[in-house]
Amino acid sequence: MSNLVLELRQGEVMIVNGAPIRFRTRSRIELTAKARFLFGKQIMPPDQIGTPARRIYFALQSAYIGSETERETGLEAARHLIADFQSATTSDLVRMILAQALVAAEEDDGYKALKLVRRIIQHEDAVLGKAPTVPSPTGSNDRHAECEPCHPGL
Repeated sequence: MSNLVLELRQGEVMIVNGAPIRFRTRSRIELTAKARFLFGKQIMPPDQIGTPARRIYFALQSAYIGSETERETGLEAARHLIADFQSATTSDLVRMILAQALVAAEEDDGYKALKLVRRIIQHEDAVLGKAPTVPSPTGSNDRHAECEPCHPGL
């Protein structure tokens, strides 16, 4: 793994290998080994899982950064939630993205799985007419930063 340098703001939280870390000051850190991590707005707290896509994200988040038991439980929950969502949606593209997310999670690429599910949350927000509150890979809340160029309207 190449070294990864992250800049985090004062008060921001980062979870590394299941351990939450809150930064007291603005910090620049360098990860020099492979680690399971999320930070800032990528982390979805339990009080924000009020929709099917957000429940999938939370389950995959647990499968990615949780303890060994939480990872197994999260992946199993994600399988069921994804199957339910796939059977309820009329969008072939959504079904395909969810299938890709599940494959990524099962191949231990949880970060990729979460990135894919963020696209589904954006789609769900648009369908439900909700304001965008998608966990963001960069900490920003750009509504269609990841999917609009490739998939207009998703």
